[in-house]
This record gives sequence, structure tokens and C-alpha cells, in this order.
Amino acid sequence: MIFLRVAGRADTVTIAALRRRWSEEQAGEDLDDPSFDGVFEAWFDPEQDQRVTLLAEVDGEPCGMLNMLVFTRMPKPGRPVSRWGYVANVYVDAAHRDRGVGARLLEECIAHARRNEFARLVLSPSERSVPFYERAGFGPASNLMVQDLTSSGSSIPDGAPALPGSGRRPAPRR
Repeated sequence: MIFLRVAGRADTVTIAALRRRWSEEQAGEDLDDPSFDGVFEAWFDPEQDQRVTLLAEVDGEPCGMLNMLVFTRMPKPGRPVSRWGYVANVYVDAAHRDRGVGARLLEECIAHARRNEFARLVLSPSERSVPFYERAGFGPASNLMVQDLTSSGSSIPDGAPALPGSGRRPAPRR
């Protein structure tokens, strides 16, 4: 039987282990990164307040996860505050795939979003996962735009002010 639960801080090691397993599966080899667990814990702790992380277990063993970043929209006069979710890091270990674990994780995520009156859920699927998400009712988004910032070159003009957390120093005043 598949058991789902919302993960908390006490599950950091379990979630990190699933993330490592997934990364090693994608790389096709063990990844030697002794600092990963500490880096993951430092990332996960402050993220808890704006994420919903679901864990799937079969026979008491963790076998899958999903996390959803919750964005709370800026309030507008006369309208209630609304939210939307970005679904990410959906993973089921190979031994439990095609047994409904991923579908259950996604169903619970969607149910959570409906219960909390989210405006929408969005995600960036891998090519392989598109049919999975289509079966759950997701479709192409024609009302969103994307700028890919992973390509080389910078579109930041010289002298542009640095934003907090950007890692850039402010341009000197002249």
C-alpha cells in the first residue's frame, strides 16, 4: 500500500537521500559529494515555510517525493490574497515506478492546491514526463513567458543596480 505524508524538518535526511538517488540515476553513476547532505539541509530548512513536500512510502520505506513551491500573490484592493504553486522534483525510485506512486503524489498535490484555492499549478516537465502530466490534466501554458537565463552572456546592462540576493555588487556611483 502507498502511504503519503507531508514531509517536515525531521525528514531532511530522507528527502536528501531521494534527491541523491535521483541525481545518481540521471548521471548513471555514484556521485561523490560529501558536502551534499549539509548543503541540502542548509537549503531545505529555510525553504520549508514556502514549500509543500510530499513523501511516498511503500511498506514503510520512502520511495518517492514531490515538492511544490507556493507563491503568494501581492494583494489587490477588493480581492482576496491568492496563491499558485510550482510543482517540481517529482521522483519515484525505479523499483516503484508504474505502480501509481507518482500519480498518487500528484493527485495529493492537486488536491492540496484545490483545498487551499490556488489559482493554478505550473511545472516544467521533462520530455519523458509530459504524458504523465497530461493524464493528470496539465496542458501547455500559452499565457506564460520564459526567459532562459542558463545561456551564456548577460542581459544585465552595465551600471544596473544589484538586487538583494543577486550575488552582484552594486555599480559604483559616479
